[in-house]
Amino acid sequence: MDKVILTLVIIGAVNWGSIGLFGLDVVGALLGGQGAVLSRIIYAVVGLAGLWALTFYGKLHGPEHT
Repeated sequence: MDKVILTLVIIGAVNWGSIGLFGLDVVGALLGGQGAVLSRIIYAVVGLAGLWALTFYGKLHGPEHT
């Protein structure tokens, strides 16, 4: 599950990077614009993945990383 979450967070980071560098929303461009239902679903899923990724900080300080 963590690999899926990390992949979604990377997709979000690449999308934000393309917006910042080129003014291009890749997700929106591929799925019919920012307001399209499918785009909004992807944005929401990526956002939830980002929240889940916050739990990775706790794993960094687990017994195997000390």
